[in-house]
Amino acid sequence: MPLSAPAPRKHLHTRSVVYRGFHREDGLWDIEAEMQDTKTYTFERHEQGPLYAGTPLHGMAIRATVDDDFRIVAIESSTDYAPFGECQQGKSPMQQMVGVVMGRGWRTAIERALGNTRGCTHLREMLFNMATVAFQTVPAYRERLRREAAGPGAKRPAETEPPFFMDKCIAWDFTGPLVARTYPQFANWQPLTRIDTKA
Repeated sequence: MPLSAPAPRKHLHTRSVVYRGFHREDGLWDIEAEMQDTKTYTFERHEQGPLYAGTPLHGMAIRATVDDDFRIVAIESSTDYAPFGECQQGKSPMQQMVGVVMGRGWRTAIERALGNTRGCTHLREMLFNMATVAFQTVPAYRERLRREAAGPGAKRPAETEPPFFMDKCIAWDFTGPLVARTYPQFANWQPLTRIDTKA
């Protein structure tokens, strides 16, 4: 999907971010993120002297291990490249994310544990998108494993609740044509309102 032709310009900075999802042999899931910042020119840093073109300014990674409910059971991070020695202090606060579920309130939980001076900005930014990667990794593969276990020709169980991704983006709008085509039972779906029967 190419963009339109840009105005004349000079390339200065590249941030490369890669996310990966893995199914472990013990049944858990590893969600990993790697980030690297590089410049196309050499510049002087405050304390560490020149940073030569192409040398990483930032180089960081996170591995979060989650269970089937997207709860973090273990997390680790590395900071191989950073502009200051103090940046290494951002690793240990990441342990506060153990027990947190990658789901509703995910960003709030990150900000509560790691926001502002409680954590590293770049590790925090990487964490935000790890929940999306977990949702891209876990449900689809669990469904594949279920189909393989059921064998060929087995019918998919009837769904009584819409999949988690519905009504979260413009394409999966409950009132839109995609839901009507692919999940007609959930077209125009609305959650039941709980009636408070207390006097």
